[in-house]
Amino acid sequence: MSADSQATVDPTLVGTTAARAERSGRRVPWRFIGGRVAFYVFTAWAAITINFFLPRMMKGDAVDSYMARSRGELTPDAEHALRALFGLDKSVPLWQQYLEYWGNLLHGDLGYSISAGMAPVGQAIGSALPWTLGLVGVATIISFVTGTALGAVIGWKRGSRLDVFVPVTTFLGAIPYFWLGLIFIAVFSTTLGWFPAGHAFGLGVDPGWNGEFIGEVVSHAILPVATIVVVSLGGWVLGMRNMMLTVLDEDYITVAQAKGMPNRRVMWRYAARNAVLPQIQSFALALGFIVGGTLVMEMIFSYPGIGLLLLNATSAKDYALMQGIFLVLVLAVLVANILADIAYAILDPRTRQTEA
Repeated sequence: MSADSQATVDPTLVGTTAARAERSGRRVPWRFIGGRVAFYVFTAWAAITINFFLPRMMKGDAVDSYMARSRGELTPDAEHALRALFGLDKSVPLWQQYLEYWGNLLHGDLGYSISAGMAPVGQAIGSALPWTLGLVGVATIISFVTGTALGAVIGWKRGSRLDVFVPVTTFLGAIPYFWLGLIFIAVFSTTLGWFPAGHAFGLGVDPGWNGEFIGEVVSHAILPVATIVVVSLGGWVLGMRNMMLTVLDEDYITVAQAKGMPNRRVMWRYAARNAVLPQIQSFALALGFIVGGTLVMEMIFSYPGIGLLLLNATSAKDYALMQGIFLVLVLAVLVANILADIAYAILDPRTRQTEA
């Protein structure tokens, strides 16, 4: 092949390739989504399998703990019945217990909780989950939106007085949850008396969709939400600011400014839109871990969420309830990551083009 033929490029081929790349950037990334879903299905199977075997590898179980607390009042027949109820009958082969465990899961049966008065595990989790979602969910969304927006502005106006927010928020982020929560209780509840110190609502208030109950829930949630927001704000601010500093050195930002576009449009439409991509993955993980609650926060404020429920289950060696909580936590994290991958592929076409 001659040098002239090597230097010659068919314009038809170039046009076809460009059109194909443009179409691939617009089409729905089904192959990418399918691959990620298959990966997460395998991950869910592995997590559920570990969730089954791990309690059975530990010394003792919920029935042993319950029998010890009964001080010999229960007969061996009662112990055998409890083991059959909780799927811990040692006379049944482990593989059969595993299959029965999967069968119960597929029918929505998570077993029964000893620490919750033999109530179904699903019922115990269902009563605590809304409180955790409302408290930690609202706090996470507020801290993400506020921190990301603040980090974008600080990164855009780098070198200005706004940079003082970076060390301040980083310092606040290094404070433990329990320490800041105790300070808030001492200042805003004990000293000033502005907000309640704990619980989800006051004594004597009947739960219901009425103004009194909603007002009680909001007032009791202000201090825990403020604690979570203050501590977690620094991470979002610092992450978004650093990504903005990286994006601002890109050529397309210089070109957009050279064209005379307004700074506000360049900042939000071009710089922040690309800088926020890594934040989405972190936000998805944070949303997934919302289900697990904030154990220390719920202990300090006596909040009836999943974290406090898990603490009680651990103290009572209530393995059925612990398994149910861990299962819900794992599934929540996996679903949040799937949604983050889909959003990432939609916002960044390079991701799905790589997977195509």
